[in-house]
Amino acid sequence: MSRLNFHHLHYFWAVAKDGNLTRAAAKLHVSQSALSTQIRQLEEQLGQALFARAGRSLQLTEAGQLALGYADSIFSSGTELMALLREGRRDERQVVRIGAVATLSRNFQENFIRPLIGREDVEMAMYSGSLAELLARLRVHTLDLILSNRRVHASAADPWRCRRIARQPVSLVGKPRPKRRAFRFPQELAEVPLLLPGRDNDIRAGFDLYCEQMGIRYRLRAEVDDMALLRLLARDAAGVALLPTVVVQDELRSGLLVEYGVVPDLHENFYAISVQRHFESPLLKELLRQSEADVLGGLPA
Repeated sequence: MSRLNFHHLHYFWAVAKDGNLTRAAAKLHVSQSALSTQIRQLEEQLGQALFARAGRSLQLTEAGQLALGYADSIFSSGTELMALLREGRRDERQVVRIGAVATLSRNFQENFIRPLIGREDVEMAMYSGSLAELLARLRVHTLDLILSNRRVHASAADPWRCRRIARQPVSLVGKPRPKRRAFRFPQELAEVPLLLPGRDNDIRAGFDLYCEQMGIRYRLRAEVDDMALLRLLARDAAGVALLPTVVVQDELRSGLLVEYGVVPDLHENFYAISVQRHFESPLLKELLRQSEADVLGGLPA
């Protein structure tokens, strides 16, 4: 296989960033025809069309989106390498791009990135989506890290690095009870309306199994996939919510909500997913060095 022509890749990258062949040619000080030829040669080498015409504009194909992700990584790494070797420093502002599964606790996400919040030398980019969508972006290096509550396994095609960064018991949480009357667990589970994660959630599956083993038929008030919404319902609706306490850490500290009890042998796991790299970002290393207590907001794990 012939070696990739990085000169052609740079021309493609410039056009993809600008979105206009004529303007990109002017910025590169080459003719439009020469630029078109370079990109066509790159497409022939890759065996894929990178652009599709839509009227007078150019749109990236799926292969073009993939190539742009790699080009971004290649040229940003080159700029960083020059700064590091010539001046002994990295670029003044480093970009950290983190994806989080859409249903993951917002509190957990904020706790995780807190060491970088407010730093003048760091630019944070946070993205939300399904695990499949985020893995596709990690695969083409448009993300540096994914936060998830599901483990992924590496393969020859996808050398993921998946590490568990925190583990927390799952609790039953609700509003303070009159006269501080204790919640009788598990006896009262059948007597109170419950706010539960959706049926596809591992927590819900474990809870349903526990109730089945205990012979408990509970009253379902609502089932919610999104932990942020479950947090609001726990705070504002009448009912007992099943969730890791990091989701409602602020409400527990203020006394707006209290923990009724912990479900035996039921935990939420939090994972950081990345791809194998020869040189890992120092900023990611800093985030991943945090203690479990830090990313769980100081609440017991």
